Amino acid sequence: MSETEETTGASYAAAGVDIEAGDRAVELMKEWVGKARRPEVMGGLGGFAGLFDASALKRYDRPLLASATDGVGTKVDIARRMGVHDTIGRDLVAMVMDDIVVCGAEPLFMTDYICVGKVRPERVAAIVKGIAEGCVLAGCALVGGETAEHPGLLGPDDFDVAGAGTGVVEADRVLGAERVREGDAVVAMASSGLHANGYSLVRHVLLERAGLALDARVAELGRTLGEELLEPTRIYSLDCLALTRTAEVHAFGHVTGGGLAANLARVIPDGLHATLDRSTWTPGPVFDLVGRMGGVARPELERTLNMGVGMVAVVAPESVDVALATLADRGVEAWVAGEITDRGDHATGAALTGDYAA
Repeated sequence: MSETEETTGASYAAAGVDIEAGDRAVELMKEWVGKARRPEVMGGLGGFAGLFDASALKRYDRPLLASATDGVGTKVDIARRMGVHDTIGRDLVAMVMDDIVVCGAEPLFMTDYICVGKVRPERVAAIVKGIAEGCVLAGCALVGGETAEHPGLLGPDDFDVAGAGTGVVEADRVLGAERVREGDAVVAMASSGLHANGYSLVRHVLLERAGLALDARVAELGRTLGEELLEPTRIYSLDCLALTRTAEVHAFGHVTGGGLAANLARVIPDGLHATLDRSTWTPGPVFDLVGRMGGVARPELERTLNMGVGMVAVVAPESVDVALATLADRGVEAWVAGEITDRGDHATGAALTGDYAA
């Protein structure tokens, strides 16, 4: 082969994959990954696998590992359009670790997967920064991840994120439907906004149908539309664990896709029913904005968006006061939104009644 053929032949770089940019991204993210460590993490960034010292689980009589994986859906499109990449990672951690804590498990560690059309080191590092910050808020470690460059499949500015997490819970302390009893109270915890669900509907209504600009200031929101839509998902993991230490908690429900009633129904046993009173809270203005501008019926809104409630705890009635006090001390707005009843008709599930408070 001639020298000309060697210099003009196909290469990974010519195909669109920049190995040097990937290496620089790793260097930039090391600082943030280092902030999201736990004592059990062994080694540093750069290995083929993240290592976690499982001998820490010896303090459990019968440790059960809990795992979950998720992404943040089309909320990434808002981040891309705004050029803001250091918050979407917190959404990712919330989606994964708040699923894990529902069974009462303590979050231990997480890995991430970032797929981009073109590696821009600063952008990748910003995404990892958000993931690391989220891990700190959830009390878990970020032990590793992968950044993949997919030229030809994704545009240069396109990206997506996913993550997987692991937690641990003592076998006899697993929370869920089998613990829920008639008379239990449903304590609602306020969401920080839309969180990371329903963005296909939100984008269709606000950006496509209504034609609103992300940099437009919306009076009822008190900030720009983009700032509202990028508000990070609240991470409840440590709040929920604190609640299990002070109150008799029987179950948690993470309000994600499907809405409040559907997600709460997942932890209601056969023969019992959760009734929630809408008059106990007022959804934030963004929910009304989506409903009004899209002509979206309330049932559709409620099965798509969280309507202001991001997590619920089902607690014994005698634990209500201490549960509310614990959450208040942690800065989490919470209230009794309903109760668990036996309607006598073998109906199982959850339903909302009444109208939202003005």
